Formats: sequence, structure tokens, C-alpha cells
Amino acid sequence: MHSITVQELARHHAEQPIELIDVRTHVEFSELHAAPAKNVPLSELDPDAVMTSHAELFDGQPLYLICQSGKRSLGASEIFQAAGYDNVINVMGGTQAWQATGLPIAESKQVISLERQVRIAAGTVTLLGILLAYLIHPYFLIMVIFVGAGLVFAGTTDTCGLGLLLSRMPWNRSSVSDLDTRSTST
Repeated sequence: MHSITVQELARHHAEQPIELIDVRTHVEFSELHAAPAKNVPLSELDPDAVMTSHAELFDGQPLYLICQSGKRSLGASEIFQAAGYDNVINVMGGTQAWQATGLPIAESKQVISLERQVRIAAGTVTLLGILLAYLIHPYFLIMVIFVGAGLVFAGTTDTCGLGLLLSRMPWNRSSVSDLDTRSTST
């Protein structure tokens, strides 16, 4: 498995154009992403199609994969390797490291981020469960237990079912090209 730091990737990009694929969801990508990245969510990843397009534009050059922290892009790298493509490099630290280093980013001001939507939904279901358990029947505490178990699962596996569900909601499915993005440096 090949990996690269964001600083090394930025040097490569300064020398010649690179292809950087961000495997996060459309919503995450639209909120903030490395300026040279294009979005192909992990859930929609087709290694053959991506590599066919990549070979036409970047003959012989590696394909770079990035996500939020480097975990999902590492999984995407494994998918590419399982499909027989070895010229794929994972960006360590992901978009967080890219932004922290002060490299160019593109961002969009979304009304409510996906992370905030998850917190609002989890808090609402928890409060509603407690209220219903108090006013109607103690069995409504099952809602609170379900949310708590979901949060523990999300924390230990770095996979949030509620986040995945919310990302599929109509208000979160806007096309990245429809958003007003701007390139900034931090």
C-alpha cells in the first residue's frame, strides 16, 4: 500500500498536474475539500471506470486518493488494489491535514453541516425518547438506548449510520457543481 503526505503531494502537484480523488460523500466534499480534488464517493467507486478516465488524462502517473482523515481513502486504495490497480496512492491525514498545512482548499457555506445534522437528530430523538418514557410508557427508553448504542458504534468504527442516512436526504443531495465554491488558503 503506497501512501504520501499532503506536503509531498503538494510538491508533486506544483511540478505537474495530478489527479486527486476525494472519496467522501457529496455533502462532505461540497463543504470543504482540497482545491485540486474531484469527488467520487466511496459508495459510488468503480475502479475500472476511474482508472480508464485517469489513464486517458494522466498516462503513467499515479492516482491519489483522499478523504477526511485518510481512513476511507485507505479503504478505497485497497479496493483499487483488489481490482488490479497498483498505481494508487493514499494521502495520509486526508483533508484535515491538507487544511491544517495551509494548502489551497475549496469550500462552500452550507446551511447546516452533516455533522451538525447528526448531532441535532441524535439529540432530538434522545430528548423525545426521554419525554415519551416519562409521559407515556417506560418502553420509549428504547429510543434513547438505540441512539446511545449508535453513537458508541459510530465512535468505535468511524462509521455513522445516521450520517449515511442523512446524507441521502433530498436537502443533502445537491450537486457539487450547483454549489457556489470558492478557493481559499488557510
